[in-house]
Amino acid sequence: MSNITLDGAKGFAAPLRATDLRIVTSGLALLLLGAIFLSEVVNGRQAWLFLVGGGLGLVLYHALFGFTSAFRVFFSDRRGAGLRAQMIMLALACALFFPALASGELFGREVSGFVAPVGISVVIGAFLFGLGMQLGGGCASGTLFTVGGGSTRMVITLFGFIAGSVLGAYHLPWWQEQPAFQPVSLVDSFGWLPALFANLAVFGMIYLGTIWLERRRHGRLLEGVDSQTQGCRRFLRGPWPLVWGALALAVLNFITLALAGRPWGVTSAFALWGSKALGAGGMDVASWGYWSSPARAASLEQTVFADITSVMNFGIIIGAFLAAGLAGKFAPVWKLPRRSVMAAIIGGLLLGYGARLAFGCNIGAYFSGIASGSLHGWVWIVAALAGNWLGTRLRPWFGLAVERTPQKSAC
Repeated sequence: MSNITLDGAKGFAAPLRATDLRIVTSGLALLLLGAIFLSEVVNGRQAWLFLVGGGLGLVLYHALFGFTSAFRVFFSDRRGAGLRAQMIMLALACALFFPALASGELFGREVSGFVAPVGISVVIGAFLFGLGMQLGGGCASGTLFTVGGGSTRMVITLFGFIAGSVLGAYHLPWWQEQPAFQPVSLVDSFGWLPALFANLAVFGMIYLGTIWLERRRHGRLLEGVDSQTQGCRRFLRGPWPLVWGALALAVLNFITLALAGRPWGVTSAFALWGSKALGAGGMDVASWGYWSSPARAASLEQTVFADITSVMNFGIIIGAFLAAGLAGKFAPVWKLPRRSVMAAIIGGLLLGYGARLAFGCNIGAYFSGIASGSLHGWVWIVAALAGNWLGTRLRPWFGLAVERTPQKSAC
């Protein structure tokens, strides 16, 4: 069993590895050249969003900020460090987002949040996404940063993610005809300050609840990973304390809001990439109901480099690639167990399909949705947690580990 989990549970420190200068040089070059290219081909704002994506990838990798593993170890072992970090992240994000969304502008730019309807498609989609998280081995952000970090298994999950997103886009018009409530913005309904206090109260209860449950099970809390590096060296090489990652993700999402006029999202790009590939193969994807809106139709016709979500996703992959080089951990494994590959394919399909039905993923619906004051974000996480619970129970069927804290013994 693993002694160090992606949610930051404390275990035995891994041996310190030398920085891989070839990977670091390549990563920095890709970020620089990509920014220059986007500045010339699209505009300077797109270049900055690409670099913000690079920052997100580095943060996700160095902080080992895994939503999937955080949910899994809480269900399996009541370790709550990952969930507590998420509550800190959400609290800061709401404090930053709510006043800006209430005013409708930020630094002179018009801004709006991700506020979506609440209905059957959201509940089913989020449940499927949660199930896919545990079988696929990652969420939307987790898939990207682990691919950048050299995980060959997650490349399989990513391809399944893209295929599922395309299928979900094709079916979405039917799902949108199913019963649903109109979008509800807590900021618009109650005002940004009452909405903020209400959200902070819920975050606080969840934070304290995880402490109570973890101490009840284990007698003490485990926070963070052991590290042989400290100070500036730890900042460059990792692993970071989870709180560093939580704060950095909230700030970078706020920077995204300022630059793009809307929060950070991930999965809409997967539907775009897959649909463009089918279109290049001769399929008339432009006739699908999903692509009928003017904004989506325009993105389908333009280059992917003009799509904000796509360039940020590219940045996340490269940023994680750079972080893996700094940590000396870029080492792809090419031989994968058959059952693990099967789980990656199934999980990826569920992730992609569920994200389209639920109007987003753990980033667009959960993180950015709650930061936007959307009721849909809270419904999403409840349904997704149910899917994660089931997925955690199913992981052993596919030969996948379910982490538990090693018990001390005299043996």
